[in-house]
Amino acid sequence: MKTKISSGDVIDITAPAGGTTSGVGVKIGSLFVIPVTSNVAGDTVAGHRTGVFDHTAEGAGSGQAWAVGDDIYWDDTAKRLTKTTTSNTKVGVAVAAKTTTATLGRIVLVPGL
Repeated sequence: MKTKISSGDVIDITAPAGGTTSGVGVKIGSLFVIPVTSNVAGDTVAGHRTGVFDHTAEGAGSGQAWAVGDDIYWDDTAKRLTKTTTSNTKVGVAVAAKTTTATLGRIVLVPGL
């Protein structure tokens, strides 16, 4: 097929204001990716749209535990994953339990949520 560009699992995007940090989620409009590299704003950066990742999550003191299958959201202000729905964007599903004191959570990204 001549019109297919890629599988879409990893896409090239323009790094937003503030740039990107490798492995730290970034939201651009309704698009959420985990960047492969650290880049300054305006650079082209590859970002994962799918896959399983460990990422900073709402942790110690939050009282927030996760169970496998919980919907997970992106807190764009704190730059972390959370189960809190208010003002956050759904980005995936927990694939491992997380205790209330854990500061990392494991999710599978689900594009287009």
